Amino acid sequence: MGAPAAKACKRIVLVHGACLGGWSWFKVATPLRAAGYRVDTPDLAASGVDPRPLRDVPTFRDYTAPLLDLLAALPPGERVVLVGHSLGGVNVALAAEMFPDKVAAAVFLCAFMPDAVARPSHVLEKFVEGNWLDWMDTEMKPQDAEGKLPTSMLFGPRIARERFFQMCSPEDLTLGGSLLRVSSMFVEDLQRQQPYTQERYGSVRKVYVVCKEDYAIVEEFQRWMVENNPVDEVKEIVADHMVMLSRPDDLVRCLEDIAEKYA
Repeated sequence: MGAPAAKACKRIVLVHGACLGGWSWFKVATPLRAAGYRVDTPDLAASGVDPRPLRDVPTFRDYTAPLLDLLAALPPGERVVLVGHSLGGVNVALAAEMFPDKVAAAVFLCAFMPDAVARPSHVLEKFVEGNWLDWMDTEMKPQDAEGKLPTSMLFGPRIARERFFQMCSPEDLTLGGSLLRVSSMFVEDLQRQQPYTQERYGSVRKVYVVCKEDYAIVEEFQRWMVENNPVDEVKEIVADHMVMLSRPDDLVRCLEDIAEKYA
């Protein structure tokens, strides 16, 4: 079996962060596919081109459903490298809890990474309480008077430019600004969930990719999460939060290394 054929057996699933969509991976998915990997870039519910509005996605599990459906549909014995960016780390953790036998490795790319002790909201609460980010012109507002739906969130142009895309090209910033959608951190719903378990999520091999110039989830907080929930390997890229747009070649090499080692 030649190298491209061997890689064709390896499948990588790229999970976007809040307000983003599968589109955010276009510079990474393309070269990975060209190298022979099978790559999926699902849109989570109410994200990317998914037609649902956020109000139709009341829980984090509803939000994660497209990823969970993808894993549920995998043939018996097939395992994937799951990569979560930003809030996508919590989606990856939920997927690993539900389908530990289908995840060859869970990769957290400058992402929120829950542990198997506290509720999945814990890392988000620590981030907000610690004032790790100046939210600037982010719009956060209740979706309903009763507070049954999670608080909505949309990043404004200033925070996108100064905290997320600061190493990206003007073209990528324009693209991102035109495609961002209202999303949520789903903190209220995640506070009601039980911790993910050591037997399932805790048993999955994990890699954390630190982005050293990230002004959104800063390096110090990324490293705190690794200390809080030790992983099998830590990698580093000198990049901003939107590493898949600003440093796609570095990220592709990083993910190829991970896929070759763990998948």
